Amino acid sequence: MLSVAIVGGLHADARRAAVDRLLAEVPGSVALHHDLATAVQGTVVRTVRDRTGIVSAGEAPLVNDCACCALREDLVPELERLAADGLTRLAVVELWDSVEPKAMAEVVASADLRLTGVITAVDPALVLPYLGNGDDLADAGLAAAATDQRTVADTFARQLEYAPVLALATSQDADDEDRALLAQLHPTARQVPIGDGDLSGRGDRDWESWFERRSAEGPGPAGQAGLASADSESGRHPLAEAAFGGFDVEAAAAAQHPACALLPADADECGVATLVWHRRRPFHPERLYAALEDLCCAAARSRGRFWLADRPDTLLHWDAAGGALCVENAGPWLASLPDAAWELVPPVRRAAAALDWHPEHGDCCQHLVFTSPGLDRDGLELLLESCLLTDAEYAAGRTAWKQLPPAFDSLLEV
Repeated sequence: MLSVAIVGGLHADARRAAVDRLLAEVPGSVALHHDLATAVQGTVVRTVRDRTGIVSAGEAPLVNDCACCALREDLVPELERLAADGLTRLAVVELWDSVEPKAMAEVVASADLRLTGVITAVDPALVLPYLGNGDDLADAGLAAAATDQRTVADTFARQLEYAPVLALATSQDADDEDRALLAQLHPTARQVPIGDGDLSGRGDRDWESWFERRSAEGPGPAGQAGLASADSESGRHPLAEAAFGGFDVEAAAAAQHPACALLPADADECGVATLVWHRRRPFHPERLYAALEDLCCAAARSRGRFWLADRPDTLLHWDAAGGALCVENAGPWLASLPDAAWELVPPVRRAAAALDWHPEHGDCCQHLVFTSPGLDRDGLELLLESCLLTDAEYAAGRTAWKQLPPAFDSLLEV
């Protein structure tokens, strides 16, 4: 049965090295790539290659003048063709630079294909420069559609944080600070060095028994445990193991949702710090709005959920990188919903709320995380505290809170 692994990332050299490693390590593997750079000519160029070179090439027309839409339309039929030929064991979907793995993982999973791995390839020395790059993708020649308004920084952050596996390129320029930053940005990720050396491939005989064992165990924790054992015995590269480790699209989406995101913990190492700021009192909208520029520039990356006094029932998503902030309405806090509506909420959301429940405010809270080299913890905490309601404002109650000036209307496109 065909397995599908996605490899993405804005660090193009690292991404190609990871794909080449997989093609060399897994006999019967091919890489499927859609080059969106050709979209200005009205088409997306598709190539399929194995470890010896290009096997086939073709073009897909743009869909609604959107290169990324063309990719979505063309990807599944190509994967189904590879599955039908019975010759391909692993299809590596090599994403174009700015394509985000979440969207493509959901496309593959919705087509009932066997998605067994999602990997983002990273050069550790480039993490901070890319997180600090507030340029629009369009200005960098990396936009996936004419309407693409993403920046380099926020795109890279999502690519990095979605994948459970990070393939690390060998980099002479990376230092301990770079590695500490990467570890704090995505502490739950499995980091796998891509490695140098032989890319000529392994013997097929060893792979036959490896694949038989992997198919019997299936993806998931049990399969991963067995796979690690097989890898140790046969000398398989750990990146090949990661490509077959299993992937749960729904769990990955939940881990990114602001209501139940797996945010980093407090940390301080090699000059890099992560501040976790958690409070129960709501923000004063005007004071927070006035502090946004300083807050966004205080850290290379910040994210989480927050609570505005004038919108006490609304869970708001904070997502900042490259000095720019995106604020989104993420729906109601569970405390604002009638009891009957709770049955419609996914269990993971209810579990996250239960862990964070307060007798008076339920799950309403501030939970923001700031990660950066040279982070001024004390100054950042003072600034955040100054944006909360004062004792007198808090005591006035929700009816009075809702009369406060709606400073965030423009950001929330109300």
